[in-house]
Amino acid sequence: MGDQLKKVVLAYSGGLDTSVMLHWLKAKYDCEVVCVTADVGQAEELDGLEEKALASGASSFHIARLADEFARDFVYPAIQANAHYENYYLLGTSLARPPIFKAMVEVAQQEGADAIAHGATGKGNDQVRFELTAYALNPDIKIVAPWREWEFKGREDLLAYCAEHNIHTTSSAEKPYSMDRNLMHISYEGGILEDPWAAPPKDMFLTTTDPTEAPDTPVELVVGFEDGNATTLDGERLNPREMIEKLNVIGGAHGVGRVDIVENRYVGIKSRGVYETPGVTILHAAHHAVESLTLDRETLRLRDSLVPKFSELVYNGYWYSPEMEHLLRFMADIQQGVTGAARMRLYKGSCIATGRKAPNSLYSPAYATFEEDTVYNQKDAEGFIKINALRLKLHNLRKRKALMGEDAEVDIASLRSGYIE
Repeated sequence: MGDQLKKVVLAYSGGLDTSVMLHWLKAKYDCEVVCVTADVGQAEELDGLEEKALASGASSFHIARLADEFARDFVYPAIQANAHYENYYLLGTSLARPPIFKAMVEVAQQEGADAIAHGATGKGNDQVRFELTAYALNPDIKIVAPWREWEFKGREDLLAYCAEHNIHTTSSAEKPYSMDRNLMHISYEGGILEDPWAAPPKDMFLTTTDPTEAPDTPVELVVGFEDGNATTLDGERLNPREMIEKLNVIGGAHGVGRVDIVENRYVGIKSRGVYETPGVTILHAAHHAVESLTLDRETLRLRDSLVPKFSELVYNGYWYSPEMEHLLRFMADIQQGVTGAARMRLYKGSCIATGRKAPNSLYSPAYATFEEDTVYNQKDAEGFIKINALRLKLHNLRKRKALMGEDAEVDIASLRSGYIE
């Protein structure tokens, strides 16, 4: 690090990596270590962490209660933006990183710490997300990333270190795949999942029922939206955290929200990840159904053209960037008026909209009907089609001219008559 460290704030989960890091930081830097655990909705996994951290040598322990902020200020804006990375991944881990490290920076300031430390490896995305967030919020902060410094090569080395120094951990060599859970989702990687051909173990999933074993009777529910934000479930008003929690239970019971993908990490490595995202999968589908009624076609197309960039910024760790500030304002602005409700049917892993309604809908039965109407002159379509076909005709004539020679005459009359023989 260069400078001597007196106090380091460690992002602490109590798992194998951070348990070793607490001991290793104290031994290497002869420094005080403050542990911070972020509550982003993982609930029972936080039990006993304070006692474990203090017993392992931490000078103090902080728990940052972030579930409401995470849902309101990160998950909901991502739903408004239709954010998904490489078609499938709804960014559950990526979205949780900015609020976590924002809290880390705040605790470091409160504690007068020299640096903050995290357990992300030098191969993954989280190191980038954590550190970009930290530097954006505090340009003078120092970062300690043990996986980029220490002598350990993998989980077996960490388990051996735990045994040598009598560090308690629940990890084992027999089940070394990693799991990361928050209010929005659970992610799994490593171990047997590093073989992209290997199916995930059936007993691995924690929040979703195997779709083949889900109820034989579908369930229908109605999600209400106000300006692009889900506010009611079957008429009951819920805040963002409550909404996601309830839909996680309902969607999980019906096997909704499982994704198994190979994705491209920011550092250039392909990685296999398995995700469970039941509640937010429902919210994305319901939000899209309401948007289909309320967003103008070209506005929707403009928004969708920006989705890959928005999702890339989230995935790569640029939440606190100037470009994301502008995108968030744009996404929130066009959601004004995305108000209505969607009826969703959940059945054995599927989530399908069976109805949608909106008080300011752009859908007009009078115009859309296939029956007789008095508002649409079908003959108007002829001119519309011919004007739009003009560039296609010119393209065809250019190709014909190239085949017949440069001196071939262009048949202007055929353009006027509306067809080319």
